Amino acid sequence: QLPLVESGGGLVQPGGSLRLSCTAGEYLLNYYRIGWFRQAPGKEREGVICISWVGGTTTAADSVKERFTISRDDAKNTVWLQMDSLKPEDTAVYYCAADLSSRPCTLSGPDYDYWGQGTQVTVSS
Repeated sequence: QLPLVESGGGLVQPGGSLRLSCTAGEYLLNYYRIGWFRQAPGKEREGVICISWVGGTTTAADSVKERFTISRDDAKNTVWLQMDSLKPEDTAVYYCAADLSSRPCTLSGPDYDYWGQGTQVTVSS
């Protein structure tokens, strides 16, 4: 088991920013591809953005391109999700997920074996 923990969620006004983090305690995330997913009430889970461990390549959903950025700090064993220019439609529970693989990351949930408990992000005035 990989104990993923997300943090950094909260309430923010439209146009604001939040930074979420994903850690795994004493476990190293170095060799994992990491994805961020979200699920809004009454909607299916969707892939938001991901980062591979080989080359650090990233993939983002069209809905968040130019607004969300994913990065990893292996020294701090943390993956960050920087969210800027937030919109009300970004409101959801955000989850990080991990898969021990050298393949390029994807935005498909079934490709990931480990999931965190999620953190709520609410964008509202």
